[in-house]
Amino acid sequence: MAKADVLLGLQWGDEGKGKIVDVLTNNYDIIARFQGGPNAGHTLEFDGIKHVLHTIPSGIFHKGIINLIGNGVVVDPVIFEKEINSINKLEIEISELLISKKAHLILPTHKLLDAASEKAKGKDKIGSTLKGIGPTYMDKTGRNGLRVGDVNLSNFLDKYEKLKNKHLQLLKFYDFEYNLDELENEWMNSLKTLKMFKHIDSEHYIHNSLKEGKKILAEGAQGTLLDIDFGSYPFVTSSNTITAGACTGLGIAPNKINDVFGIFKAYCTRVGSGPFPTELNDDIGEHLGRVGNEFGATTGRARRCGWIDIPALKYAININGVTQLMMMKSDVLSGIDTIKVCTHYLNKNNEKIDYLPFEDNENLVPVYEEIKGWEKNLMELNDLSEAPSEVHNYINYLEDILEVPIKIVSVGPDRKQTLFR
Repeated sequence: MAKADVLLGLQWGDEGKGKIVDVLTNNYDIIARFQGGPNAGHTLEFDGIKHVLHTIPSGIFHKGIINLIGNGVVVDPVIFEKEINSINKLEIEISELLISKKAHLILPTHKLLDAASEKAKGKDKIGSTLKGIGPTYMDKTGRNGLRVGDVNLSNFLDKYEKLKNKHLQLLKFYDFEYNLDELENEWMNSLKTLKMFKHIDSEHYIHNSLKEGKKILAEGAQGTLLDIDFGSYPFVTSSNTITAGACTGLGIAPNKINDVFGIFKAYCTRVGSGPFPTELNDDIGEHLGRVGNEFGATTGRARRCGWIDIPALKYAININGVTQLMMMKSDVLSGIDTIKVCTHYLNKNNEKIDYLPFEDNENLVPVYEEIKGWEKNLMELNDLSEAPSEVHNYINYLEDILEVPIKIVSVGPDRKQTLFR
């Protein structure tokens, strides 16, 4: 029996997972998203065109590959329809797309609740994408949710009205104005597109595929430090973004997981609120944001930028059981004389620690080591052997300290700018 590989982010999301899934897709038979929803923005670039996917797996542009939206994903039919329309405009052959019947649906009222709740938090807002993700997962765990498989049931509208009315009662507790009719009409119309695709018992499909020796890549969204259990709570997403999420989000048994690919940037970024020990509010932070084009693919918000954080990366590697690392955006560090690497923190008692503690993450003081930078523009490289010695020194340093091999180094946004070691 075959085993599935898992690919996920090791930081606060935006690591470049979509690009690497796209690069690796032809090595697999099935690409399966296992959690999150349209709060994800997986950016792919090829033939000079940029594509952003929110719900659909990043292997969709490769003919002959099965793409599966798993049970752990939450689906907004309106956003799904827009993605499909955007893909269709390209007039290229795409792969087959399947949707789990057990994936939960994001209702218009979920988005209203998300926006009302975030507004009510004021300065304590968590930085929600306002896509209705949190309220949808709340209904899932509260056993009230609607699922993709429900849309073909004879009592679907009754179930929809029951959940909508529950949401309308909750909205009365907020000082929040809204117009539901327009949102609802668009949502109902978008169900036609959702119904055009095959809805399946995805865990059964996955099990049979593994028995048949099919190669499966489980694609994660967001990043480990946004995990609902292990991230920088409460500034996290609403799902398990870690390897374990592939088990619950696809029905893959733990002993059926093979390689775990951990994606990280050569520096750090974060969108929205929450602790960020190595954040740079200076010229270098501005340089990283400008050169790295650090704006959220889903929200358009500017990302906060900082140096790479080894304690946080080690934490993510351990939680996920990472077997291979892939370093993204190394080209963005070109032109920086001295690169800093956070190896430890000082806590509030001025004690040196090398792990992320439960308490007081806002006030951790990073302890840095310095590494010589490089001037050369890496975006023109065809092979890593052409890179300056300083680039190899940085890679080797990280590989030694993280104790996991770095197999891929990305030097630009295009799928061709991906160098294998």
